[in-house]
Amino acid sequence: MSLVFIISAPSGSGKSTLVNEIKRLVSQLDFSVSYTTRHPRGSEENGRDYYYTSRDVFERMIRNGEFLEHADVFGNYYGTAKKFLDDAIVRGHDLLLDIDVQGASQLQRRLPEAVSIFILPPTRQELENRLRRRSSAERMTDEAIIKRRLETATREIEKYEKYDYILVNDRLEDSIDALRAIILTERLRASDREPSRADELKLAELAQAKKLENVRPHLGPVLESFRKSTV
Repeated sequence: MSLVFIISAPSGSGKSTLVNEIKRLVSQLDFSVSYTTRHPRGSEENGRDYYYTSRDVFERMIRNGEFLEHADVFGNYYGTAKKFLDDAIVRGHDLLLDIDVQGASQLQRRLPEAVSIFILPPTRQELENRLRRRSSAERMTDEAIIKRRLETATREIEKYEKYDYILVNDRLEDSIDALRAIILTERLRASDREPSRADELKLAELAQAKKLENVRPHLGPVLESFRKSTV
C-alpha cells in the first residue's frame, strides 16, 4: 500500500528546502511535481520545480478530471496530477505532495488516510525576513507581493489544526530529522509493525512529539506573533 504524505506551509517557511532534503534522505519516496500557470522564477526549471502550462491547458485538464486537487493561488492555478499517485502505486513507492492549504483540504476529503504535515515559521517577523531574502534573490522586491504573502500566511496558519503533524521550522536540521521520523514511523505503522529496535523507537518518539495534540500547547507565541499583525 502506498502512503500519501501532504506537506503544506505558508510561502517562505522553508518547505521546499525540507522537501529537497527528504527526497535525498528517504528511499522509495516519489515527489509530485505540481502543474502551474504561473511563470518560472529565478533558476526554476520546467519538470523539476513545476510543470508550467497555460490556463487553457490547465482548465482542460480540470475538465478531463486529471487532477487529484487544484487551487487558484495569487491568481495562478496550481494542481497535482492523478498520474503521480498512479505511478507511485505501480512502483510500490510512497508519494510526497507539496501543496497549499486549499489543495490539502481537497485531498484530505478525497484521501482521508493521507498523512498531513504543516510547517510553521517560528514567528511572523522571521517569515517576513525569509520572504524578503527570497524576493531579493529573485530580484522581485515588490512590497505589495510581500504584504500579500504575509496576509495569506496569517490566514493559512489558522488552518494548522486540520493537520496530523506540526513542525515549527526554526532549526533546519531539527525539522529534517522530524520530517524523516514522521515518514519512517508512518511506514512502520502501515506495515502493522510496532517499533522494536532502538533506532525505530527513537524515530517513533520524535514523530509522536510532533503530533498535533502534543505540539498545540506550545504554539501560543508563534500564533500570537501573527495575530498581533492583524490588530
